[in-house]
Amino acid sequence: MYTKTLLHSTTMVGFAWLSMASGAVAQLSVSAQLRTRTELRAGQGAPLPKGSDPAFFTSQRSRLNVGFAGHRFKTGLTLQDVRVWGQDGSTINRTVSADNNGLKAHEAWAEIQLTDTALKTQTLLFKIGRQELVYDDQRLLGNLDWLQQARSHDAAVLKYEVRTWSIHAGAAFNQNRENASGTTYNSNPAGNYPGNTNGGSMYKSMQYLHAAKKLNAGQLSFLFFTDQFSKYRMDTVNNIGYKSFQPGSWARATTGIYFNNVVGKWAITSSAYYQFGKTFNTQKLRAVLASAFVQRNFNKQWSLGAGVDYTSGGNSGNSFDPLYGTPHKFWGLMDYFYVASSFGKGGLTNSYIKTRYKANDRLLFAADLHQFSSATAINYNGQSKRNFGQEADLVATYSLTKTIGLESGYAHFFATPLLNAPAVKNVANGRTNADWAYLMINIRPEFLFK
Repeated sequence: MYTKTLLHSTTMVGFAWLSMASGAVAQLSVSAQLRTRTELRAGQGAPLPKGSDPAFFTSQRSRLNVGFAGHRFKTGLTLQDVRVWGQDGSTINRTVSADNNGLKAHEAWAEIQLTDTALKTQTLLFKIGRQELVYDDQRLLGNLDWLQQARSHDAAVLKYEVRTWSIHAGAAFNQNRENASGTTYNSNPAGNYPGNTNGGSMYKSMQYLHAAKKLNAGQLSFLFFTDQFSKYRMDTVNNIGYKSFQPGSWARATTGIYFNNVVGKWAITSSAYYQFGKTFNTQKLRAVLASAFVQRNFNKQWSLGAGVDYTSGGNSGNSFDPLYGTPHKFWGLMDYFYVASSFGKGGLTNSYIKTRYKANDRLLFAADLHQFSSATAINYNGQSKRNFGQEADLVATYSLTKTIGLESGYAHFFATPLLNAPAVKNVANGRTNADWAYLMINIRPEFLFK
């Protein structure tokens, strides 16, 4: 049923765009993705309690992408279905819950060139609709592509680009439905829906400014991002507490710089951000993030790097929130930190080593080792503790063809008792060793029509 809907919707959109192109120079692109991933989870996300059995399942992302470009405009549509094998019956299922229904429009946007095409030195673009926001290294704003459902925003973005400079300004304003009056927004919609990388509420509105300067082999950029969250009060019904959302909002702001460049055989990446305002839980916020990474490229095959990330903590008002980024890329493949599973309010220090070995044009090996610690001391059994443990990540990728890619990975977490403590992961009788393994097949055919 989902496949028929996906194909029918995309076909209709494709015919509509083709008719628009009649008599004009235009380009239609069609691509697809089928990404299937089988996982063995024995403590992924959080330590597994002793006596609990590992999880084993296969998930799948199916995408159909249609792009159309004409004179001074582009449009894009990505229809996406995400599911776990077996979640629906093998016959027609009339009762699909909000948590499991994975069919959606991941992207649906149009981009207009406001400047004349004869002007080659600068462009002014306006992009509106459902779209991915990907900036810098995706630490704060990314498409979260590792998750099968990924992330996109309903937003409007104005882009000014000239030579080595680009300036982007974007905004969004969210509502649950077409209201007859008022703009109160329920930031916790039905279903399993984390609004950001740390399991927080979805913003009611947001605005941002991103300015970037291209360097010889990198860039220097500035970001100012502010998001607003619906005001609420706590009420109870039958002794059960719930959020009653009210008019108005609390505002949070995040600003800072990002830098990366390659000098000879050395690659340097660093960033620093400051967060202030109020959290979605009304607390006054003063928090920081700082990161630095240096990599040595010995030859075309082998590289080795070391880095450190620091996010402040101590209480909710000092805990940095990495917004709408891609935490899987930075804080370990097992997703213990800054994903939906909370780890307290102490902040995080992540010291790590990364190595890459490219055996040939098709085969790549990666190995990472992380040392995770709380940024602030935690009282545990009458003692001051910081050490969460170590994580080792191994990944191999192989390109069978330009269209077909294979990837496998294994990760192990050597946890300390502190990680299971009530103030951190809060896992009773949790194991101190955790494992996670996966095998993924990624098929991406592409077609271009002129």
